[in-house]
Amino acid sequence: MGDDPTPITPAALAERPLLFASGELAYVADGVRRTWSTPDGADPGWAEEVRAVLAPGERALVALSFAAGAPGLAHVVTGAERTLRRHPVEAVERRYEVTEFPTPEQYAGMVEAALDKIAAGDLHKVVLGRCLDVVSTPSLVPAEIIDRLLTTRPGRYVFSVPLVAGTADGATPLDGPILVGASPELLVRRSGREISCTPLAGSVPRSDDPTEDARRADGLRDSAKDLAEHAFVVEAIVRALEDVCVEIEHPATPELMSTDTVWHLATPIRARLADGTEGPSALRLAQLLHPTPAVGGVPTAAANAVIADLEGDLRDWFAGCVGWVDAVGDGEFAITIRAAVLDGERLRLFAGAGIVAGSDPAAEVRETGAKLTTMARVTGFTPPGG
Repeated sequence: MGDDPTPITPAALAERPLLFASGELAYVADGVRRTWSTPDGADPGWAEEVRAVLAPGERALVALSFAAGAPGLAHVVTGAERTLRRHPVEAVERRYEVTEFPTPEQYAGMVEAALDKIAAGDLHKVVLGRCLDVVSTPSLVPAEIIDRLLTTRPGRYVFSVPLVAGTADGATPLDGPILVGASPELLVRRSGREISCTPLAGSVPRSDDPTEDARRADGLRDSAKDLAEHAFVVEAIVRALEDVCVEIEHPATPELMSTDTVWHLATPIRARLADGTEGPSALRLAQLLHPTPAVGGVPTAAANAVIADLEGDLRDWFAGCVGWVDAVGDGEFAITIRAAVLDGERLRLFAGAGIVAGSDPAAEVRETGAKLTTMARVTGFTPPGG
């Protein structure tokens, strides 16, 4: 595993665009035995059903949508873990029509409405998002986007998951929507009894000027507002892990993590499943943890109500989680951020920002703009204001 030097090229991905990459290794599906969905991706019975149908050597590539009671999708696959190699990506000249919704002005109004609810004591934090809808001529090709993600690596976790079922002979449909992205955020990893999470919360856009970039990073590290936002997330994850884990450890203060466009506050959390039991699979752990306050809010129910009221139905598969689980229960799931859904000529991008007391609407517009820029650059266009 991991010693195949064959590059993962657009030609190789065109036939079967299912993969999940972590660091320098990508698990690429060679065959699909079964695909099925559930109307409730949080149902613990579904996690057990997925685990039960996996044979040795198989994995399920899984996507969960954002809201509790919302759909989940799993592809049971065989494949190989391959070492990534850089190679040039052919540029294709395209024309893009880009629509922002909500507009920056409308999004700032959403932030102000959330701040009013926070000031009234209705909630402590809520994550609000906005989208770009892009129509490209000629149409974008899934394999091209995946290849660019693997080559440029704007996030540690690169993924591609078709959002419709395969055919009876295992062929992967290419005429339906595909979820692609490069997330920087690990929701959960299970390796044997060892559990890892690395939540991100508290962010600031990066600068092309090294001095200004360093100043922004230092400011984020010392920001009382961002540290409070981050603490909500860490506390929620630790509470969830306490039900199934022992020896939960994490540093007292977060560390800085950078992507190409954003500085984040990050806290690595380590835990161990209790001895003497089989323990929950990676998929079940993802269900237990998701959605964290990094994509939802605190308290969860109040934040979800505000999201539904202010965002409407923007999210769908965005701000969910995506990853894999195998027959013994090991696996790895990333938060579905820095992501896009490609469906024919249409591409939708989503980015969110955590709103807490002290948040500035204009700053949240800039932060979401910086996050949208990651996927926009990969797909070849410059977003409004980018």
